[in-house]
Amino acid sequence: MKKKILLSISVILYCIFLLPFFEWDIKVKAVVLLFIIQILWIGRVFPLAFSSILLMIMLSFHFFSFEETMSYFGSGIIWLLFATFIISHAFIKTGLASRIALKMLRLSSGSGKKLVFISFLIMFVLSVLIPSNVGKGSLIASVLDSIVTNLKKISKVTNLSKSLFIGLTYVVALSGSFVATGASSTIYAYGLLSEITDEMNYLNWIMLFLPPIFLFIVLLWLLFILIYPPEAIESKVVVNLIDEKMGELGSITVDEIKVLCIIGLAVILWITEGFHHFSVPLIALLSASLTVMPVIGIWNWETARKKVDWDMILFFAGTLMVAKMLIETGAVDWIANVIVLKFTGYSPILLLIFMIVVTALIRIVFVNVLGFLTIMIPIAITVGNNVTGLTSLEIAMAVFLTGVPGFLLITQSPVHLISYSYGHFTEKDLLRFGMFSTIIWLLVVLGSVLFYWNTIITVH
Repeated sequence: MKKKILLSISVILYCIFLLPFFEWDIKVKAVVLLFIIQILWIGRVFPLAFSSILLMIMLSFHFFSFEETMSYFGSGIIWLLFATFIISHAFIKTGLASRIALKMLRLSSGSGKKLVFISFLIMFVLSVLIPSNVGKGSLIASVLDSIVTNLKKISKVTNLSKSLFIGLTYVVALSGSFVATGASSTIYAYGLLSEITDEMNYLNWIMLFLPPIFLFIVLLWLLFILIYPPEAIESKVVVNLIDEKMGELGSITVDEIKVLCIIGLAVILWITEGFHHFSVPLIALLSASLTVMPVIGIWNWETARKKVDWDMILFFAGTLMVAKMLIETGAVDWIANVIVLKFTGYSPILLLIFMIVVTALIRIVFVNVLGFLTIMIPIAITVGNNVTGLTSLEIAMAVFLTGVPGFLLITQSPVHLISYSYGHFTEKDLLRFGMFSTIIWLLVVLGSVLFYWNTIITVH
């Protein structure tokens, strides 16, 4: 019934605003189409891919030629996403991801506090190697659940399990933001921000985003210790559990070594992009191809192509088209000018705070981060172009970081739902802890603009 109502609303809006019965300004049409596609995407009226195909049809009839609409499939960012699906699944398939996670967890020496912090650090390591938040979240959740479940048989570890699994919901998304290939939403943001400045590359992205994210991770860890102090546990028991899981993996395999070499090569080439000038998407496509090559690779094409989420690629292309439509029709300029005019005569810092807070509030109701950023980042860039005292890059980066994590509700991302499904925390736990986390995160983002990015952007 809900889907039928949403579909009916979409059809009515389409008939009134997009069919040639009435004359509407092109900006109004663009905003209406944005509203229609968000209804279809957020309401899951159809599968994401089919809704994206409907978007392409509407864009081709009312805004662009069919050839212009389809040209987005040739974007380097689309092929970067394609390649990351193959690379990440190759990494998980060999068992190397689980091995690295367990090796790092063993560094905790069985200490509850260290276990929580190292579980956070694992996300950062895996973000370089697994460009998928859901992939990372599923992998780490299963490893942590195995440890926590066995610990519960011996002693009470309620606080420890809450810290590990609530932390998982936050850190997976944030760790996917510190490298340009860390998640689909980051790949999208990297593509847009690269158009603002020629200085944006893989290494500079890390320099810009790793310090504020890591600072927050440390503060988050301290907050967990304060609110959910980990119970005293027998360190030898934890170490034995980890060793037992590692024993199940056996000795490192040839395929694991191959994947490690391929991904290592990709990371080195990404970091040295400024020297050889091969783009991040090209290097990713090369690495994905190596995983399928005879002798060098670890699987065949028939297996690898099944791991590509073609629905996500269609959806991703759709988000690029929506952003282009909003820009080309002037809808973004229209919305941005309204915001800038409202803050005329006020300090640009006040406008920055407004953009950060509004982004955080709207993000609460958006399940799909990528669809949300499709709207917010172009607006942020245009606002930055029309205000003095702040650059479009600074405002766009602030909006991007603010919009990535969801702190309050389990519906704010698929990773939240995965972590929650293990039953180690309640919705009330997440909401309670999330209110404190949100405040700290917004302050970190604001501080990054005012005291860190300004210096880095000037230098680079």
